[in-house]
Amino acid sequence: MGKSSADTPKANTPKDGRLVWNHSTHLPGLIPILERLCQQNGIQTITPGVIGRVRGHAPKMQLRVSVPIRGGYKVIARQGKTVQEVFILTVHAQDKLEEMIAIAMKQ
Repeated sequence: MGKSSADTPKANTPKDGRLVWNHSTHLPGLIPILERLCQQNGIQTITPGVIGRVRGHAPKMQLRVSVPIRGGYKVIARQGKTVQEVFILTVHAQDKLEEMIAIAMKQ
């Protein structure tokens, strides 16, 4: 009578990550991309962060991996003159995450 069921790994781990809604405003078009990214394997949590203004202009939505953080990466989303931080917790390396972001943006 042990904890055999709790000690064994789950046969079918959930594929979906979690998208945290802690702000009322996001870049237009960012949320659908992040929702598609959440559905990929290895993505645990995605948290949109601070929105700011920049001098440069990006006509199309851009997502660029910025710096590693504990458990994942900080991604910078840009569109027009607006920028937003996005924190992604994942088990993947930076190059694999960049591929996954590119796939999510094409869909």
